[in-house]
Amino acid sequence: MRKILAVLGVCMLMVASSVFVFMNPFGGAQDLEQSTYGQYGQTYPIVGTNQTRFYNNFGEITAPSEGQAFYGQDATYPGNTLSYADNGDGTVTDLVTGLMWQKSPDTNGDGVIDYDDKMYYDDALAGAASFNLAGYDDWRLPTIKELYSLIMFFGAEPNPTATSQGSAVPFIDTNYFDFGYGDLGAGERIIDAQYASSTIYVGTTMGGDDTMFGVNFADGRIKGYPSSQTIGKKYYVQYVRDNTAYGTNQFVDNGDGTITDSATCLMWMKNDNGAGVLWENALNYAENLVYAGYSDWRLPDAKELQSIVDYTRSPATNNSAAIDPMFNCTQITNEAGEPDYPFYWSSTTFSSLSPTNGRDAAYVSFGRAMGYMAEFGGWIDVHGAGAQRSDPKTGNPADYPYGHGPQGDAIRIYNYVRLVRDVDIDDPVADAGVDQVVSAGSVVIFDGSGSADNIGIVNYSWNFTYNGTAFTLYGIAPEFTFWVEGVYNVTLEVTDAAGNNVTDVVQVTISGFIPEFTILLMPVAGTLALLAAFSLGRRRRRD
Repeated sequence: MRKILAVLGVCMLMVASSVFVFMNPFGGAQDLEQSTYGQYGQTYPIVGTNQTRFYNNFGEITAPSEGQAFYGQDATYPGNTLSYADNGDGTVTDLVTGLMWQKSPDTNGDGVIDYDDKMYYDDALAGAASFNLAGYDDWRLPTIKELYSLIMFFGAEPNPTATSQGSAVPFIDTNYFDFGYGDLGAGERIIDAQYASSTIYVGTTMGGDDTMFGVNFADGRIKGYPSSQTIGKKYYVQYVRDNTAYGTNQFVDNGDGTITDSATCLMWMKNDNGAGVLWENALNYAENLVYAGYSDWRLPDAKELQSIVDYTRSPATNNSAAIDPMFNCTQITNEAGEPDYPFYWSSTTFSSLSPTNGRDAAYVSFGRAMGYMAEFGGWIDVHGAGAQRSDPKTGNPADYPYGHGPQGDAIRIYNYVRLVRDVDIDDPVADAGVDQVVSAGSVVIFDGSGSADNIGIVNYSWNFTYNGTAFTLYGIAPEFTFWVEGVYNVTLEVTDAAGNNVTDVVQVTISGFIPEFTILLMPVAGTLALLAAFSLGRRRRRD
């Protein structure tokens, strides 16, 4: 953010008893960094990933500077800071998204989160209708976009075969939400912490299984999971309420190769980069591109990228990528030799075993999420178009002829890129504070802290006329000393990063004559009296 310096050094001429006294009418103005942030007008504000560490291709590094390798990754652009309120009644409100959540997946209320709390998918879907918590009865099973809003990439997945958490960290804020890993005592793996959503895959996975998308807060992924009870898979459930518009995009084609989503206040490139690249190269491409007149493009974080998935589309059902057809996606040939669509890099590092491990980065699959399953004859769609998984940031895909992990996830390493930038659709809100009544000579401190903007305010200017002269002060809380009685209308103008500006007026009333000024003039008057007496004495002696 810009640092705004107040105007200094203007002097005012005061005249009294034919003696000129120079005063500085300003107190020192403040050098403040603006950090106002809001979600005005956004129905789908994206919560940041809360990833604060920086990584190279292998592990944690110090924060790179602009122009250095690995600049532009997730932690460079933190986005909306997560903000929750524990309501003290078993619910948690997300102050960014406006969604209210069930605090704990402990559905049987025994104080332990384990297999007994899990539900078959149909039961989870139907159970919302009869669920009552904190006096509310309008709960619902979240969509995949609602559920994914809770994921936090400060997490690190455990080894799937581990019998304890070790140095792994859940991908959800456990300061506010209760969480449990898989129930080893019930024969589950430690990573079996899949949460159900109401979003059904329009295709099928695993050779024909009906599939719903879920989020695994133990291993930090979106995958397609079986929705049929006959498979025998159960899920944790966390119901949600409020902001039913969350997750609904509002795309506008700008006609210049860009698409704006007014629901998220993000602008996207209509086309992708057209080729698979390494993660480091994706960051470099984003930081150096000038396109459609903009130079502030960046690689999206995992949650921003997932926000543009269209879960009503898939290669198998629409012959298209899982994205609004307003966008263009490069067609590829997948591991099974089928026409398909790419994995797309995010700026978000994906950590395994420890949060300092940085060898992988998260991607979103806009085509089939392929995996090698020998029992199904080889390469198939194992997790669905719209899955979020991870790839090594560097290496040779040929080293993974049968994929990686329990479902043989395809390892491509060279993934595609679609860039994003922030846009400012809404005007800021100007708030010049309360009217003030002060004595002459008092320092007036202006207060613009009540002003806000969906992206951020970059300039505060305070304009008024004083003693016949126009003044402009800058900053969120500049100071000014008024010496002349009167009523002054001071106009605050706030400007956001897009150049949108609005005004508000505060009235300052100056009354009385300051004792300090009288005191200041007393030595002057005394000096004049002494000079007069001395002069009179000399005249008398001459006479």
